[in-house]
Amino acid sequence: MTKAIMIQGAGSNVGKSMLVAGICRALVKRGYSVAPFKPQNMSNNAAVTVDGGEIGRSQALQAMACKRPAIVDMNPVLLKPETDIGAQVIVQGHRMATVKACEYSKLKPQLMPKVLASFHRLAKTVDYVIIEGAGSPAEINLRSGDIANMGFAEAANVPVVLIGDIDRGGVIAQMVGTYVVLPPEDRDRITGFAINKFRGDVSLFDDGMITIAHETSWRNLGVLPWFADAWKLPAEDVMDIATRPGGEIKIAVPRLGRIANFDDLDPLVAEPNVTVEIIERGQTLPGDAAMVILPGSKSTISDLENFRANGWDIDLQAHHRRGGKIIGVCGGYQMLGRKIHDPEGIEGAACSVEGLGYLDIETTMTPKKNLSLTKAHTVANQTPVHGYEIHLGKTTGPDCYTPWLQLTDRPEGAMSSDQSVRGCYLHGLFASDSFRAEILAEIGTRSQLTSYDTTVHETLDQLASFIEQHMDVEGLISLAGKVAP
Repeated sequence: MTKAIMIQGAGSNVGKSMLVAGICRALVKRGYSVAPFKPQNMSNNAAVTVDGGEIGRSQALQAMACKRPAIVDMNPVLLKPETDIGAQVIVQGHRMATVKACEYSKLKPQLMPKVLASFHRLAKTVDYVIIEGAGSPAEINLRSGDIANMGFAEAANVPVVLIGDIDRGGVIAQMVGTYVVLPPEDRDRITGFAINKFRGDVSLFDDGMITIAHETSWRNLGVLPWFADAWKLPAEDVMDIATRPGGEIKIAVPRLGRIANFDDLDPLVAEPNVTVEIIERGQTLPGDAAMVILPGSKSTISDLENFRANGWDIDLQAHHRRGGKIIGVCGGYQMLGRKIHDPEGIEGAACSVEGLGYLDIETTMTPKKNLSLTKAHTVANQTPVHGYEIHLGKTTGPDCYTPWLQLTDRPEGAMSSDQSVRGCYLHGLFASDSFRAEILAEIGTRSQLTSYDTTVHETLDQLASFIEQHMDVEGLISLAGKVAP
């Protein structure tokens, strides 16, 4: 019979996603079949699944850790923020609605049956399901109708392990405070705990672990030090994107307010000869960048307005005059055109806005979303490329007649006459090793990363070994509960 356990956090960003990925790979290395599951995720960093939907990128990484293809049942509810108060609701891989935060709670009763259906379908295929919570169960103001933490754990009748983040400080208060504020039925569902992100001599926290165990009666599963190679894994959260010093060749990326699918950057970050510099609001695009990448956006028109408000449009002109390369992906591609039309008000009020004007194209926003895993090749050199499409909008114009990519059934993207500016809808293209090498050669450096996917798998293996060394994995397995048919 399948067993399951849920990993919840005493706060947000305690490292649950990476920990679940490592536990999944550790169990796979022990010979078990495993699947990840997250009832509800909130992220604009999505992945396209083999069954034609979209899920959170962190669940796609966890599926990779399980050596399984990513499917929509691994993350049945995905919230994609479009504004500060509203989000697109993706249910079992497909858009259900766009709602304000205050309206979302009314949807939850409709969502729980779908969440449970996905969980039970998934559970039928594996020995273990490792479940990731969202936020913290201590947010008891959100307990009514909850589908992300204790509400799901209760409905599915699965035990919980609580993770604390010591790097932020106050971890004893996090853990014991969670115990205190939870109602007894939720408190009793937590069977074990572990502490994550410890820096230094772990033995210095022995008394802290004893205190937490004494105050809560939860099983001590260990203290995990900081995992230094975490940066080699795809970033889960937009707040995890940061400049990492690398080689002399610089690629600049403006941090858009609604940046989406920023996993495009991960293979470039992993290149030893390259520094990917994330440009924060208020900073200028650096004059020594060889390339500027405009990333995807969940709200292209809003992000374009902010791009101009930051003065980045002026910086980009200077970069272009110096002969620098520009690549726009998805929303960034749309921004590079002459105009963006939103006649149906998909991103807000109906409008048409001027683009940055580097490509002779125009984009019209349409309600239908394109979702597909895609293979392609470059037009110039027939270099193979693979990736995925996940976008709204149709782009047309003269520069589309000079595409630089060819998909199986159609040309893709647009290129300026001097070939210095390119754009396309294909996400994930830099993970294609030969294509990445070709792009880096254009800006004066050599790729030193033979296989990006191999690097990710090797890092997952190292993470699994790291978790086996510092966490009581056998104890964790013993706490897992049987999944009722």
